[in-house]
Amino acid sequence: MIVAAGGDGTATAIASALVETDTSLALLPFGTANLLARDLGIPLDVDEAIATLTEMKPQRIDVGEVNGRVFLHKAVIGTFPGIAAAREEMRGDRTLLGKVRFARRSIRRIGRARRMAVEIDLPQSGRRIACVHSVAIANNAYDEGLGRFFSRQRLDRGTLTLYLLKRLSIVDLTRLAVEMLLGRWRRDYALVIEDVTAAVIRTWRPEADVMIDGEVERMAMPLSFSIRPRALCVIAPAIGEPTEAGSASCKAAETKAADGKAADAVQQG
Repeated sequence: MIVAAGGDGTATAIASALVETDTSLALLPFGTANLLARDLGIPLDVDEAIATLTEMKPQRIDVGEVNGRVFLHKAVIGTFPGIAAAREEMRGDRTLLGKVRFARRSIRRIGRARRMAVEIDLPQSGRRIACVHSVAIANNAYDEGLGRFFSRQRLDRGTLTLYLLKRLSIVDLTRLAVEMLLGRWRRDYALVIEDVTAAVIRTWRPEADVMIDGEVERMAMPLSFSIRPRALCVIAPAIGEPTEAGSASCKAAETKAADGKAADAVQQG
């Protein structure tokens, strides 16, 4: 087991080395949003998370990829990576003045945001052009529910979910936030939502800033998305399905890895 003490970016960085291995990932939520920990039902109080770690069970979750780069939550292009980059510049400034500066910069960026043309190529529906403010591809789908913000009950459906934000203003964001709070946001007219297993996204620029689980990096076009079902073993409280299934699946991966090592040893011997 490897324990990731940090936020979503830390968990994703470590997970990229653990995909399809016999090593499990455990989380200690020291980050800001801790979205993966919330989805897995891990206590957000660090002392409580440590105390309950031995009671958690291994289970398998899906892993998303964009151009070979692992993501556990979502990848976003468009307006929001710029806001995330501004947040990174102000990381560590927890003063009221720092929060006010960040809010002003975010509002200013939203006010100046312009739509972009993107080419979306999906295996099931072909290629089309869309004019949007942002494109997000999530590892599994966000659920509706009272007070549920960007949360997922299931992380092993084996699908990606495409979210196209067609409109972006303070009014639109406020309305979406209220709809999320009330648990009925998926039918909002500013959104297009589609479940997919793969996608290719292109913009007219040769590169784009991509926000991957909260961290921003520049990536070359096109952006090729895929899903690796149940490719990562995590330690967490039981979610939905019986933990025996997840435990058996993780043990199967351990057995497979052990068999591979044994075969290598025989070959070398």
